[in-house]
Amino acid sequence: MNAPVEPTVAACGCDSHAHKLTPLDVAIERGLELASAVDDVEDVALTDAIGRVLAFDATSPIPLPPFDNSAMDGYLVQTADLAGDGPWTLQVIGRIAAGDAGQDKPQSGTALRILTGAPVPAGFDAVVMQEDCEVLGDTITFSRKPAVGQHIRPSGGDAAKGQVVVPAGAEIGARQTGALAAIGAGTVKVRRKVRVAIFSTGSELVQPGDPLGAGQIWNSNRYTLLSLLKKDWIEVVDLGAIPDKPDLLKAALVNACATCDMVITTGGVSVGDEDHMPRLFEEAGGKMQVMKVAIKPGKPIAFGTLDRAIFVGLPGNPVSAFVTWMVIGAPVLEKRAGLMARRAGRMLVRAAGDAKRRPGRIEFRPARYVDNPLTETSEVELMSPEFSGRVALLSLADGLAVIPAECEGVSKGDVLEFIPL
Repeated sequence: MNAPVEPTVAACGCDSHAHKLTPLDVAIERGLELASAVDDVEDVALTDAIGRVLAFDATSPIPLPPFDNSAMDGYLVQTADLAGDGPWTLQVIGRIAAGDAGQDKPQSGTALRILTGAPVPAGFDAVVMQEDCEVLGDTITFSRKPAVGQHIRPSGGDAAKGQVVVPAGAEIGARQTGALAAIGAGTVKVRRKVRVAIFSTGSELVQPGDPLGAGQIWNSNRYTLLSLLKKDWIEVVDLGAIPDKPDLLKAALVNACATCDMVITTGGVSVGDEDHMPRLFEEAGGKMQVMKVAIKPGKPIAFGTLDRAIFVGLPGNPVSAFVTWMVIGAPVLEKRAGLMARRAGRMLVRAAGDAKRRPGRIEFRPARYVDNPLTETSEVELMSPEFSGRVALLSLADGLAVIPAECEGVSKGDVLEFIPL
């Protein structure tokens, strides 16, 4: 069980508690530098590998397909027999279906009936579609001369012997499972599940289903995180909610960091009287790498290392916790799990209206699609600028509009990056 790596970037000076805002790209870089992939590998049946992380490149032991085969139903011919301009009439001397063995070398001037997927015997070099043939008894007549290789899938045309079919670090889904089956992989080597502990902090938190007392709220962050972490490559250790009592918080933090690959908390990372997590983390021997990021929402986010774990302290505001996890935390966890770097699922959209803002931090604002009847296209409407704690608003959003840090406002028609949710 490997521990997170020590970063090569300069320490953030977290022990001074005089934190400047870390640029978002720097924060992500520091987080990724902390994350080394878990080492342990498991052999699992292919049917049990779905959703897991492939540990090593999967290469094909044979060419794919392993033999030349027909791409459609028709008739195998030898193009050398087709002299002149046609039409041509050939005798059909046999039939080959998928799963049949190959046949002897063909006689000149003959054809074979062939079905899709059937092997192409040596000597034949084209398939004439059955729709292009007139069949009379045991002969066919056709007028369109086929090109060499027409409608034949060549051996190795999909993948050569030894070619990587599924790369290490892939999350095994339906497409990858099909490719692994095609190369005969009955068992697959996958990385062990990354072990992630989560707990919410706050004496005001009550679990959904329990009655609320004065000054209490239902704990939404716990369930948001449980949903975000519901992956087959993650083992979640759910520690629930812990009240703002330093001894309880520190004990939970220390125990979780000793047994997990990542520990995620929500709340307690700002500057209030009950925000204990940064101090407790450092008292336990943790090395903080980031405190406060130039991002909206979610400025008070912290992460570092303690024992074998990467610590990610998310803000307590629900939208802030969601955004900072999606933008910063998730890529770090994916690298810890051994997943290959993924392209961000972002697209370009046009703003449906104007929106003012204060520049200085990159902003990820909830937005929703609206139809523009004049252009018959969809645009995005930026939702309320005060949204960090509005979980109901987030549930109505179609995605997050990305507003650059230096931008003083958005005008109708401006092109924005957009992260669909």
